[in-house]
Amino acid sequence: MLRWLMSVNHKDIGLMYVLVGVWGGLMGFSMSLLIRLELGSGGVWMGSEAVYNVLVTSHAVMMVFFLVMPVFMGGFGNWLMPVMLGLSDMALPRLNNLSLILLLASLGVMGVSLLLGGGGAGWTMYPPLMLGDYSSGVAVDLMILSLHVVGLSSILGSINILITWVAGSSVVYSVEQTPLFVWALVTTAGLVVLTVPVLAAALTMLLMDRNLNTSFFDPCGGGSPILYQHLFWFFGHPEVYILILPGFGLVSHAVSSLGGKFEVFGYLGMVYALLSIGALGCLVWAHHMFTVGLDIDTRAYFSAASMTIAVPTGIKVFSWLASMYGLNTPMNSTGMWVLGFILMFVIGGLTGVMLANSSLDTVFHDTYFVVAHFHYVLSMGVVFSLFLGLNIWLPLFLGVGLSELWLKVHFMLVFFGVNLTFIPQFILGFMGMPRRYVDFPESYEWWNVLSSLGSILSLLGVITYMGMLYMALSGSRMVVFHYQMAPAMEWVEGSTPPHHSSIEGSLSVLKQV
Repeated sequence: MLRWLMSVNHKDIGLMYVLVGVWGGLMGFSMSLLIRLELGSGGVWMGSEAVYNVLVTSHAVMMVFFLVMPVFMGGFGNWLMPVMLGLSDMALPRLNNLSLILLLASLGVMGVSLLLGGGGAGWTMYPPLMLGDYSSGVAVDLMILSLHVVGLSSILGSINILITWVAGSSVVYSVEQTPLFVWALVTTAGLVVLTVPVLAAALTMLLMDRNLNTSFFDPCGGGSPILYQHLFWFFGHPEVYILILPGFGLVSHAVSSLGGKFEVFGYLGMVYALLSIGALGCLVWAHHMFTVGLDIDTRAYFSAASMTIAVPTGIKVFSWLASMYGLNTPMNSTGMWVLGFILMFVIGGLTGVMLANSSLDTVFHDTYFVVAHFHYVLSMGVVFSLFLGLNIWLPLFLGVGLSELWLKVHFMLVFFGVNLTFIPQFILGFMGMPRRYVDFPESYEWWNVLSSLGSILSLLGVITYMGMLYMALSGSRMVVFHYQMAPAMEWVEGSTPPHHSSIEGSLSVLKQV
């Protein structure tokens, strides 16, 4: 056990991040199932509205901070980045270990918070609802502290990624040869280093308002709750791109391997699109706040800037489709996940353009339309790319292969499950059902029942995947030979390479045409 906790090897740390992320994801998913069971019928099935609020809050925190960020940046990032750059390890191995230990500590603090009753003010933690008058108790303080610690963990991990890229790209690669997944990680790490300290500042002021009698956000003492919203969303909107950009990188690699190509169509455009999405993502935060009383000029700017992000995103989608154009290979599970990802993300993106219109957002704000929109981006876009990455690289990480037939069954269960869950929520949003409400009128019941049935289908998909993993590991379905149409640095040494790959470095030659 100590070998894993104290290891400074990037492969060990990457696997530990994935394990922590899987545990956090299963916790968050189980909370979402309880939420859908509650909303599957009218009335208060749980017996307590407060428990429902805690579940909604904790579901979001677990999924965002303890599933997606650890698996993408900590798991895939740590394991693959040095191998893709031809390095033996990350630039700062001890810092890498510290960020993992901080993540585990943060998860422990979050668990203690839940045992003591948890926080029920939503993952955005808006004051004055989050202040001592309405959310008293040490459980809420522990939840805030947990976010502090996980934020520090992600900042340290991001610094490591940035330094590894600077060191590795100058020694091994030219910038034009850097894999797109590495570009995605670097852009994401830059966003983390820029925005997470702003969240830390907001949470610190919130803790002081709760415990030290300050009035940063308390209107009774001259504070401004709107200031908190600005600080939170300056982190909160880039956080969406922190979650999805590594997924973009994974999908780019999957598309390349599907077509047997060295790189996706329009490589340079894809790099500029990644950087543009990262930069623009920091300039649009107030589209979450169209209903707080912003003046017309401010709303016009944030509407226009939010719609502008659709341009680089569109470049990426069309480049993926152009890379896949003309493929005559049979539709395997990888191709299904790629096309599923593109479809889900396009739906999420187009509904995002709708919500970027400040006039429409005034109507849709805090309805289930918004819930469905961001779940199409996150619950489908991010999670589809996460499963895609696991399917492609699990044979590399663990040396075992998964059944192609069951991978397709798993895709169909998840695809139909998530769509059955969230398409009815778009309709509920049009009907005006507010989010975070534990009960609803009878006119909403049919669509809520459909949505809850979809979550049961998604549960069957998760059980199928866990069963596949168990069968592969217990039955020792070892990978003897891995067929890779296009050469990729991470597969040079085959499945389950030694602890330190490329100890003497790798030579990468750029052919001049």
